[in-house]
Amino acid sequence: MERNKALGILHSKMQSPNLRKHCYAVEAVMRALAEHFNEDQNLWGIVGLLHDGDYEFTKVDPTNHAKLMVKWVAETGEKDKELLIGIESHGWFHEGKLPQTKMQWALYCCDELTGLIVAVTLVRPDKKLANVTVENVLSKWNSKSFAAGVKREQIEMCEEKLGVKLPDFIAIALKAMQGIAKELGL
Repeated sequence: MERNKALGILHSKMQSPNLRKHCYAVEAVMRALAEHFNEDQNLWGIVGLLHDGDYEFTKVDPTNHAKLMVKWVAETGEKDKELLIGIESHGWFHEGKLPQTKMQWALYCCDELTGLIVAVTLVRPDKKLANVTVENVLSKWNSKSFAAGVKREQIEMCEEKLGVKLPDFIAIALKAMQGIAKELGL
């Protein structure tokens, strides 16, 4: 699937600018992780872009979260099983089912991290993503009251499931997000 087509689907289904920015951030990080692992950057990026695309429709009933997006994507004629299952896997996380592939684990681990990086950025005096460092993110790591909704244990799975040390994982995500700081408004 081409990015423009995926972006069209996302924009037709998701109206919240902040939710869209979250999807852009996850897309950027997924592309960077795909590059790191020498995987298909477009595939991983589209999965990241669309993973929460049905949130405004499923937030009251999360049992259909990600499944509805898969339905919409399939209705466009998309048949790539890896793409469709990759998107749908995000909904599994809310059902307690664990990821099965490296791409799914990357999505599972980076989704929460993007939120933490944004939170760290917003408490900085200049609120500029360009000036955030890995050390800034790690300095907030053990402060459970900071960005309390971020599931740090989910992010930490990057070490066991992806073989990437936490500081390196944060560095990959941070650099990817800094690369699209303008789109994120940060």
